[in-house]
Amino acid sequence: MIPEILTTIAGGNLVLIGLIGGTVGAVLNLLGAIPVLFFRSPSKTLIDIGLGFAAGVMLAASFTSLILPGIEYGGIFAVVVGIVIGAVTISLIDYMMPHLHFVKGREGRVLSRLRAIWLFVIAVTIHNLPEGLAVGVGFGSGDLVAGASLMLAIGFQNIPEGLSVGFSLLATENYSRRKAYTISVASGFVEPPLALLGAYLTSIFTSIIPYAMGFAAGAMIYVVSDEIVPEIHRSGGERTSTYSLIAGLIVMLILDVILS
Repeated sequence: MIPEILTTIAGGNLVLIGLIGGTVGAVLNLLGAIPVLFFRSPSKTLIDIGLGFAAGVMLAASFTSLILPGIEYGGIFAVVVGIVIGAVTISLIDYMMPHLHFVKGREGRVLSRLRAIWLFVIAVTIHNLPEGLAVGVGFGSGDLVAGASLMLAIGFQNIPEGLSVGFSLLATENYSRRKAYTISVASGFVEPPLALLGAYLTSIFTSIIPYAMGFAAGAMIYVVSDEIVPEIHRSGGERTSTYSLIAGLIVMLILDVILS
């Protein structure tokens, strides 16, 4: 049903559908962050749950909506190459770009003049880069079912993620509620342009589809392993976040089955 609705709205234009998919994720991130405007005391447990859920969704989506369809489309070699390139690319961005994590502090090249607020923005943007790209690649490949699964799953996990980011900023006691909300919302709107780029490239250059699917999957898996999971474990929320990760994985699997 959702693929049909998107096709009707966009007139079958895969690039426009990809942009819509990325925008849905950004809007849900915006909605998820709304409680930040009304509550000052962030809940550590809630943050762990949100990050764990996001990790579960990203892991499941990497396989069900990117890796497996990519293998069917272009074979295992192309997908593996894409996974490696995607992981290395995000790793280089993570290494080169200065950013600030909520728990483990500053990473990347040291630029002392860069204000902490921008370091937070860059950190969250690195998290969101693969998500927007994945949605665009899913739709641009022409597999609207896979694209819709990615759009809904990543959109749903953006709700607790937007909340987690806003509350984490409040926890530093350096930001007002309005500023924390604005940063959280802004970080989510990196997804539409990346979704547009992913959809455009894969719809125009169809030969890169399996590589692009692997790239998006490798990037998301890297973010989960190198960014999200260590962030949770450093704050001592392993058990809660593990159950939340499993819940996110289950939600993604259910969405994939329902939409297929």
